[in-house]
Amino acid sequence: MNWFSSTEQQQLLKTLERESEKLHFTERRHFLKNALVMAGSGALALHGGQALAGNQNLPPNVPQWTGKLGDGVLTNPYGQPSKYENQTIRRTVPWLTADAISSISMTPLHSLKGIITPNGLVFERYHAGVPTINPDEHRLIIHGLVDRPLIFTMDDLRRFPSVSEIKFLECPANGGMEWKGPQMEALQFTHGMISCCEWSGVRLSTLLDEAGVKPQGKWILAEGADGAAMARSIPIEKALDDTIVVYAQNGEALRPEQGYPLRLVNPGWEGNTSIKWLRRLEVGDKPWHMREETSKYTDLMPDGRAQQFSFVQECNSVITSPSPELPFKGGKGWYEIEGLAWSGRGKIKAVDISFDGGINWQQAPLKGLVLSKCLTRFSTMINWHGDPMLLQSRAVDETGYVQPTLKQLRAQRGGNSIYHKNAIHTWKVNANGSVQNVQLA
Repeated sequence: MNWFSSTEQQQLLKTLERESEKLHFTERRHFLKNALVMAGSGALALHGGQALAGNQNLPPNVPQWTGKLGDGVLTNPYGQPSKYENQTIRRTVPWLTADAISSISMTPLHSLKGIITPNGLVFERYHAGVPTINPDEHRLIIHGLVDRPLIFTMDDLRRFPSVSEIKFLECPANGGMEWKGPQMEALQFTHGMISCCEWSGVRLSTLLDEAGVKPQGKWILAEGADGAAMARSIPIEKALDDTIVVYAQNGEALRPEQGYPLRLVNPGWEGNTSIKWLRRLEVGDKPWHMREETSKYTDLMPDGRAQQFSFVQECNSVITSPSPELPFKGGKGWYEIEGLAWSGRGKIKAVDISFDGGINWQQAPLKGLVLSKCLTRFSTMINWHGDPMLLQSRAVDETGYVQPTLKQLRAQRGGNSIYHKNAIHTWKVNANGSVQNVQLA
């Protein structure tokens, strides 16, 4: 058997393709199937030395799907991923909560490209399951310290000037299982409580202007229509800044698990403040401290006190490739190191990468869109020689905030909270290309 170099392979394939274009389809198929006779060989070589001859769908053969008609339009009226992508799904940790109706599923960050999370992969968080709401019977109430209490239908809301913005949405407990040490051997479980979408709807400030907020109105209680009547207190400053009353996500109506038909989005803040299935906004002069729904999201500090209303999601980052789900499979050679960074304070300014556990750092180029309060991609190329590595990323946002080490974060917040863990994360790349979750203080 004669093997060809990569250059020879490319030249031969180009010759085969050029000659086959001169033939009728059936003749071309026969020509390519038997073209190896031209080379006096029984097989071509793939990069890495694998022969193509063992699979009838690989070059120089014409794939079997090329020789027949495919399914027609409307085979799947809504559309769905290829059956070969059936592992790209949300996943949950069975022991995390007592019941699925008050649980969370996580986004497969390792399988995604770009910054937009497809609607079917956006992480879920429920407190009483997903309600089934008829949009024709759904209403948004604005009342309390306002001049004109109002009730809006969905049609009413769509008559207002709309906005569309790309923002990340993150559960404050993202990474919370890792506070005391490495626990989950999967990126999906260490950082998967975050997604990034284009949100479309009406500025809350527009609706509050219609209602007329009284001077003493300083807080808003946002309440959902789910079985838990999930509610959070939101300062009037945020409500009048960039909060959106959302009815569409990534160009389509909200999915039921994302709050259909209406939700809040508070860009850059804890995801629990972005109330889903929104039904009521009550303007008051102080936060609703005594409501269980609004008081449970606190951070237990080192001195034993609990910090309330730590709304902003701090600057954070993680390397998505390689990761436990995406090890180095091709042996030694060139690889792209890629990851995501985000900050609830604004834009990502820079991301550094370390290959030795934080001893040395080098800046990684940002790629694609760099937007405020939005996921931002970064990447760099390395020629891996098979040596073990301790991979880390460290993000800096436009305010100058630098993502802390775990030691720095524990010194500030202690170790008893499950919220706001934005410490530098470490993957150990082993000599065989596998990846482990480790923690470096």
